[in-house]
Amino acid sequence: MGKIEIIGLGAGDINQLSLGIYKKLKSTDRVIYARTADHPVIKTLQIEGVSFHTFDSIYEDEDEFDSVYNRISQDLLEIAKDTEGVVSYVVPGHPMLAEKSVQLLLGQDDIQVEVAGGQSYLDDLFTALQIDPIEGFQFVDGTSFHRSELEYRHHLIFCQVYDQLIASEVKLALLEDLPPDYEITIVEAVGSKKESIQRVALSELDREIEVNNLTSVYVPPVPTNLLNHTFTNLREVMRVLRSPEGCPWDRKQTHESLKEHSIEEIYELIEAIDNQDDEGIIEELGDILMHVMLHSQIGEDNGYFSIDDVIKGITNKMIYRHPHVFDNVSADSVEEVVDNWEELKKKEKGDKRKSVLDGIPKPLPALVKAYKLQKKAAKVGFDWDEVTDMWNKLDEEIKEVREAIQFKNDDEIAKEFGDVLFVLVNLTRYYKINPELALEQTNKKFYSRFSYIEEQLNLNGKNIEDVTLEEMDMYWNEAKERERE
Repeated sequence: MGKIEIIGLGAGDINQLSLGIYKKLKSTDRVIYARTADHPVIKTLQIEGVSFHTFDSIYEDEDEFDSVYNRISQDLLEIAKDTEGVVSYVVPGHPMLAEKSVQLLLGQDDIQVEVAGGQSYLDDLFTALQIDPIEGFQFVDGTSFHRSELEYRHHLIFCQVYDQLIASEVKLALLEDLPPDYEITIVEAVGSKKESIQRVALSELDREIEVNNLTSVYVPPVPTNLLNHTFTNLREVMRVLRSPEGCPWDRKQTHESLKEHSIEEIYELIEAIDNQDDEGIIEELGDILMHVMLHSQIGEDNGYFSIDDVIKGITNKMIYRHPHVFDNVSADSVEEVVDNWEELKKKEKGDKRKSVLDGIPKPLPALVKAYKLQKKAAKVGFDWDEVTDMWNKLDEEIKEVREAIQFKNDDEIAKEFGDVLFVLVNLTRYYKINPELALEQTNKKFYSRFSYIEEQLNLNGKNIEDVTLEEMDMYWNEAKERERE
């Protein structure tokens, strides 16, 4: 069993090779394998009589780079197992820079692997671009990255932009965050005689510009005003607003003072959803997010918690309560998901909840609260067996309302009407109707029909306060007819 020695060929021509590495490559007692023959040093050494076995054919066989690198590393390991001496594996640049096959070889324990250096192309790249990485620098594999990981405030460089397809994928990801005319730099064969630097608009990245395995794409640090869609900028805005130099209104706010405004924003979102108003939904979700950030900034200013705690809490909760997604629990239906959720929530809360009915927010509107109370009680069997019993109960409660009205007892009248409403909620629950949504539909219907009455009276030059109920009823019925049509 032999060992694998990984050698970097540098970023340019043979003049970048150290004398020691040059001698190793020129020696005749070893077999040399190259990830790719497409490198100026290999071409020069071939002229000098050095032979290479390359893995270029694997690139043609496989559709994904991960598969290419896996096959190369596996082939090298098999070769080393059948060899007594040293197997040399040469790669462009430095072996420890953007070389996935090298990482795979170093990650196994069966075969000894040594790294014999090589010059990285980063030094030449920094020189060509005239940038200092100490200002903040991110190096990204163009074949494998996630947009969410990109740090636009730093110098950003994409390597391994091999072809037009990769260039297009890089461009599309960047266009999600940057304007089409944002200037980027395309660097080719840096450090060699063929070095080329082109500054182009982002939209031109994959158009009429040839790319190859020596191409890198540089994105300069992005001005703050172009990043207002990012969480970082939003957080900074809230910090400034709450700072001594910020807004007097924002500085004055407390959790308590924001309560009614937060509730109002939720209802405005619901209205936008009901109106199927996408722009309105965006705006109202922004207002709600602003309240989340403001509450969190108040918590941070007071030294109790920050938005990081809020995000960590909800992230952990979502992972914990979705074991069918993040663990090996099975849940093939919505019902199973809900059952699992409730069971996990029960374990999560532990001894905090003494009653089955705990966990329902006290400030909820009474209709919604009644619905939730009944749902919780029903889960432990406290429910009607037959819907006919519910209808009978409704008749009974209506009779008690009439009796209370007969005796002119205001307190009893209010209580009995409450009982009627409670039974009605129970009936809506049985028929799988949300009472809040059902009543809201009726509210909208009433608003629409009454508005129609006002419109018609206005068209006829009449004051609504002067017309008869019969005339208003006529227009009401017209509005109903229009709805049917």
